[in-house]
Amino acid sequence: MKKFLLILSCFIGINASAQEELKKDSVVADTVKYWSVMGKNTLMINQAAFSNWVGGGANNVGWLAGVNYNITYEKDKDLWENIIILGYGQNDTKGLGIRKTQDVINVSTNYGRKFSKSWYFSSGAGLQSQFAAGYEDGNNPEAKKISNFMTPGYLNVGMGITYRPNDDLTVTLRPINARWTFVLDKDLQTAGSYGLKNDGDTSLLQFGFLGTAIYKLKIMEDIYLTNTASVFSNYLDRPDRLVLAYGALLNLKVNKYISSNVTVDLLYDHNQIEKTQLKQTLGIGFAYTLDNGVKRSDRKDSQWWIKK
Repeated sequence: MKKFLLILSCFIGINASAQEELKKDSVVADTVKYWSVMGKNTLMINQAAFSNWVGGGANNVGWLAGVNYNITYEKDKDLWENIIILGYGQNDTKGLGIRKTQDVINVSTNYGRKFSKSWYFSSGAGLQSQFAAGYEDGNNPEAKKISNFMTPGYLNVGMGITYRPNDDLTVTLRPINARWTFVLDKDLQTAGSYGLKNDGDTSLLQFGFLGTAIYKLKIMEDIYLTNTASVFSNYLDRPDRLVLAYGALLNLKVNKYISSNVTVDLLYDHNQIEKTQLKQTLGIGFAYTLDNGVKRSDRKDSQWWIKK
């Protein structure tokens, strides 16, 4: 009997130890991150050379560098999204000299607190400008200067609601939005320039409605299209004169380090010029994408913190 009890106790001990090891092995580490960083760094170069070419042409070389980052914080009902887009490029053509081909500063932040499925009360700010001076006649430095760093510069600060059903679509509506237009270049601080009321003014304050949207689309494998759009209406002066903007970025990925980008930008702003503005770029070159891991919103199996 004693031998039986001894064998039974040993068996129970071994079984309990095995169950404890099984529990440890079955525990899956939570790899979900509250912070996610997705970014793309690009450097594109283009060049053309001619020698005794009957069809004609001018030797030229150009480059374009840019960064595009999305830094997001998601926890419980909080959503904080930050976007940084910077780009600058030049082209040197024989007989014409150096001309600017790309120049953009676009930084924005938006915080939201979820109140319903995919809907957030939100507030945020955004800054848009450029790095260097721009000139008439194709950015010819000898021509009349028409823009510069923070000339114009646009700062939007407001609050409203954000609709974000997934990472591919974000729509923000701000019925309360202040829009400052900055003209810091003294040479361009004249009445009428970018809406300035008087000579020597450095800024113009507008108050109105701002709507923005971002929609990302996967056309096919390694081909992506990102659409951005915005509309602003000034409550205080001619609300019918809308400031409209649309941008499209088509990214064709060749491999991990090489990709091609096509961009199209449309803008209508009565205070700048009473015509629709168009900008288009095409480039191929080196691109490095940074992705620090799976975002919480991508882990549907881990969304225990969302009340269904």
